[in-house]
Amino acid sequence: MRTSRLTTTAVAVAAISVLATACTGSSEAGASDDPNAKTTINFWHGWSAPAEVKAVQDNIDRFEKAHPNITVKVSGNINDDKLNQALRAGGSDGPDVVSSFTTANVGKFCSSGAFTDLKPFIEKSKLDLEKTFPKVLLDYTQFEGKRCALPLLTDAYGLYYNKDAFKKAGITAPPKTMSELADVAKKLTAEKGDTYQQLGFMPNFHGYETVVSHYMPSWDHAYFDENGKSNIAKDPAFAKMFTYQKKLVDSLGGYDRLEKFRGTFGDEWGAKHPFHTGQVAMQLDGEWRLGMAEDAGVGFEVGVAPMPVADDEADSYGKGYLSGTIVGIAPAGKKQNAAWELVKFMTTDTEAVVNFSNGIRNVPSTLEALMSPDLKFDPRFQTFLDIAQHPESSTSDGAVNGATYQLTLQDFGYQYEKGAVKDLQAGLEKTARQIDTDIAKAK
Repeated sequence: MRTSRLTTTAVAVAAISVLATACTGSSEAGASDDPNAKTTINFWHGWSAPAEVKAVQDNIDRFEKAHPNITVKVSGNINDDKLNQALRAGGSDGPDVVSSFTTANVGKFCSSGAFTDLKPFIEKSKLDLEKTFPKVLLDYTQFEGKRCALPLLTDAYGLYYNKDAFKKAGITAPPKTMSELADVAKKLTAEKGDTYQQLGFMPNFHGYETVVSHYMPSWDHAYFDENGKSNIAKDPAFAKMFTYQKKLVDSLGGYDRLEKFRGTFGDEWGAKHPFHTGQVAMQLDGEWRLGMAEDAGVGFEVGVAPMPVADDEADSYGKGYLSGTIVGIAPAGKKQNAAWELVKFMTTDTEAVVNFSNGIRNVPSTLEALMSPDLKFDPRFQTFLDIAQHPESSTSDGAVNGATYQLTLQDFGYQYEKGAVKDLQAGLEKTARQIDTDIAKAK
């Protein structure tokens, strides 16, 4: 489970912009400690729910049993803002091992030295990363050839649907293409005066996980060209996605009406989530939603499927958006060899990864763990395991200024969906120029 992606990313962008000027470091500078010596290291993570905190501690207990000379002091509920402050301050009370939910900021973490370069540790341990992790996960934990993080569990996004509502509407299978999604969303929508008794699908960019970056994998796309310039105005996939989303918004009642209905939704992370309550019959969301829906005691059968894809890319059905937790080493720490032992254990030990996945109901992050018979999950969870291994699943591209370009594009989406921007192509071109300007300043 995660805190809100949009909130986390916005906070992280602000925090990391300061961190970039304050943190520099290299693994060689702080890796002189004896990994066999008795020592204590600090591990900071972002999980906060009781079951998640327990799963983290269970893994730490297993690590300490395997490494009796290393004691790990764990601090949870640490967002990127708190992490930034600690990395800037340094000192013995700061973290040695750090984790973040914000994969979009890896470009910033790596290029600024906020996270230590892991290459010397990886080489010393003779890890074959390509045989250990799926390719997309390797992509989002490095930037421009510098690896400053490793993946620690994965988030895979798919389509949740209310099977009872489908049966009532005479729909026999989840949609596989975007045109089918639009048709099914309309069939499942039941109006009630100027609002809805049931909405087939909430398309608005403020609709929790229906953000630009989560829509885009349904189209084959590239955020940047070969020269590192923004590609959003040149790659037709972006115009197709925005056109589709705006048309879906209009066909389901229009932006204002949908936003008014959205105001009745419960908290994204609570039992009153609109999918749980039946207000929304289909939901784009991550793998954690399955467990949360079951915990909430929903009164219908929950179905899970991959997110539909563009009509002319039907043969790629099964792919999806991937993200996840990343973990690295603080550059100012003086116990980096001991810290590496924890990072290596948590990210590459199959038993540790499987147990952690079982504990917090996230997708395993190693190839061996994905195939492990010890995984304990609802059979429907297989959908997310398959998405995580699909060759055309993707994530957002890294950038030197982290998630800033995504927020810029998302802000454009807010303006376009409500009709404030009339010329889509001109708007994309203006947004692309802003993205390029921001990246140039960051360099």
